[in-house]
Amino acid sequence: MTLDYRDIVFPEDSEFLVTGGAGFIGSNLCEALLLMGYRVRCLDDLSTGKIQNIEPFMKKTGFQFIKGDIKTFSVCDEACKNVDFVLHQAAWGSVPRSIDLPVFYAENNIIGTVNMLEAARKNHVRKFVYASSSSVYGDEPSLPKKEGIEGKRLSPYAVTKFVNEEYAEQYTKHYGLDTYGLRYFNVFGRRQNPDGAYAAVIPRFIKSLLCNEIPTINGDGMQSRDFTYIDNVIQANLLACKASSEFAGDVYNIAFGGREYLNDLFDTLCKLLGKDVAAHHGPARKGDIRHSNADISRAKECLGYEPEYDFSRGIRESINWYKENL
Repeated sequence: MTLDYRDIVFPEDSEFLVTGGAGFIGSNLCEALLLMGYRVRCLDDLSTGKIQNIEPFMKKTGFQFIKGDIKTFSVCDEACKNVDFVLHQAAWGSVPRSIDLPVFYAENNIIGTVNMLEAARKNHVRKFVYASSSSVYGDEPSLPKKEGIEGKRLSPYAVTKFVNEEYAEQYTKHYGLDTYGLRYFNVFGRRQNPDGAYAAVIPRFIKSLLCNEIPTINGDGMQSRDFTYIDNVIQANLLACKASSEFAGDVYNIAFGGREYLNDLFDTLCKLLGKDVAAHHGPARKGDIRHSNADISRAKECLGYEPEYDFSRGIRESINWYKENL
């Protein structure tokens, strides 16, 4: 059984705030909610998000863009006024970049999130759904990854996401704010940036192959990932907004529940794109988890999560998008 997120219904006058709304995941959330007929407020400082991602929405009725920084509480407070649901995606990602910039990551990802939690509490937001990460599992070796069985975090980025979960739980416990943490597992799909030193693996590989370049695989390529198509993530965010308060203050794995090795990913992309090339192998990245595969039973049971897209279907959708948009 799968679930189309378009079938999830809210009151007609619902207003959503999407932080990081000009980014990859945030812009997809904005687009989905606008197409479903809801009002959307997008908060982004454009430090990693791109104005091009939201330009198509700028003239739409019910869309508002606020250029602002979540590190400034007054910005968060103003953005939360008269909002029903907060989908907090704003953060700086990338494990290796966090190792280079630990202080900034603490300020942006932790202080920024606490500002958003406080603003949501102050403005009586109904549900606060926030992006966490599979990186929280750290060096815990068991598979599949299950909430409550975490190891030592391997990067400053992972630490910021773990601390966010702790703060969110406190806001549910002490202030009655319904918070739901979504531990994303390697999300991919349309609008994911293929460029730069910190680009995610799938868009980077696709762009390289489309441009007849040879991509580099970090390490031996035997790392495994539970790649999760963007539409599954949209579904999870909307379901969390509908979830019972009894499930607030907790975290949920959001993935498909599959497992793909990077070498196999590369071979699949070569096959789908009609390329006959061998990848280069470079050094392994510091702070990377070796294997990642999710147990999604808690999200299914508590949120009603039923991912619609498996890896095979999602990768085909992604290739088609990059062919048309690169």
